[in-house]
Amino acid sequence: MSQGFDYDLVIIGAGVGGHGAALHAVSCGLKTAIIEAADMGGTCVNRGCIPSKALLAASGRVRELRDAHHLKALGIQVENVGFDRQAIANHALNLVSKLQGDLTNSLKRVGVDTIRGWGKVAGQQKVTVTSDSGDKTITAKDIILAPGSVPFVPPGIEIDGKTVFTSDQAVKLESLPQWVAIIGSGYIGLEFSDVYSALGCEITMIEALDQLMPGFDRDIAKIAERVLITPRDIETYVGIYAKKVIPGSPVVIELANFKTKEYVDTLEVDGCLVATGRIPATKDLGLESVGAELDRRGYIPVNDSMAVLSGGEPVPHLWAIGDATGKMMLAHAASAQGIVAVENICDRQRQIDYRSIPAAAFTHPEISYVGMTETAAKELGEAEGFTIKTAKTYFKGNSKALADGDADGIAKVVYRQDTGEVLGVHIIGSHASDLIHEASAAIANRQSVHSLAFLVHAHPTLSEVLDEAYKRAVHA
Repeated sequence: MSQGFDYDLVIIGAGVGGHGAALHAVSCGLKTAIIEAADMGGTCVNRGCIPSKALLAASGRVRELRDAHHLKALGIQVENVGFDRQAIANHALNLVSKLQGDLTNSLKRVGVDTIRGWGKVAGQQKVTVTSDSGDKTITAKDIILAPGSVPFVPPGIEIDGKTVFTSDQAVKLESLPQWVAIIGSGYIGLEFSDVYSALGCEITMIEALDQLMPGFDRDIAKIAERVLITPRDIETYVGIYAKKVIPGSPVVIELANFKTKEYVDTLEVDGCLVATGRIPATKDLGLESVGAELDRRGYIPVNDSMAVLSGGEPVPHLWAIGDATGKMMLAHAASAQGIVAVENICDRQRQIDYRSIPAAAFTHPEISYVGMTETAAKELGEAEGFTIKTAKTYFKGNSKALADGDADGIAKVVYRQDTGEVLGVHIIGSHASDLIHEASAAIANRQSVHSLAFLVHAHPTLSEVLDEAYKRAVHA
């Protein structure tokens, strides 16, 4: 126990990142407390990855069972498939409360003190907690900030939580609007378009940038458009933004050209999901009390050891992790950052490796990626003087995908021509979110296609899609 402090470590924010940091801290022998003002489990457990995956699982089954053509090819006949919207919503809600309970109990079991209230830094190694019972100050040798993020609502858009809503409300599936507009075509917009289209809604997707799925590798985005958008009841606008959204029945959406800001059209729809990304929840954290400040976008500046920076220099004993750092807005990235922060608190120097952290969209089929897109890798190659090559393989050539009758998709490996080092891997296809981890490990270990091509994969499995891509890279 650190001399003269209430705790070795105090963590502000009990989302997935704060929770992972707390468990790791206890295993390292640190007396730990965690402060949470809202829901235990944060965005991921309550309003993000967990309930949305439950909705995707249920709606995906509905889509599968209603695809008579696909089932007929497997020799299966199913008729009159129905669903109960409330029961699907309950599946997600029940999962949330189970995981929230599991998370709270796991902290209790290992002896982490959970303090309810608003935590903020009150000076060097000091935190104040404001709750209904007043303010109290606690001291800690080290402090980790993990305040998370909230949905971003662009100017001109009015939210009422019922007819115009963010993903926070959408995961509750309180209604199925017959015609729903989705603003944004990132992974949140894509996943909800998957849920809504499976359950019979018509969709209009509005993307301000000049191509759909702007964050994804171009080859993957092209196939995603062909498989996830074109055959479904989804119309799309690109280069167009929602200048004004007025809730009601109907919801009125005024569209304008993103570059010229000129009026384009007015839509009247039954519901509107605003999926325009997330912003850090970093107001009122008390950073000024230790001479630190947020960057111009509202993120907490950190280095790769997760130390909070002030004027480019680490603030002693203050760390930050998760969405609020603006590095990678992913629950598992927050957990990884939390573990790195705790390791450094314990004087074991460790840095986060963002390139090896994978991401996935749980559409049907799934999309996953790790490392760099081909475009980003080319830019790095030009800056550092090496050439990029890519290798692609298709699920249509994979025995297991053919046996499953689910053979849409590709795997793409981006690598250096000189050393063969893998810089990025992108997959769209069945179980892409599971397949990506082999590539993630390869990037973490800076492996080359020349060694990866000799690894042995079980046959017949979907993992052979990557095996084949590595072999193609070597023989290119």
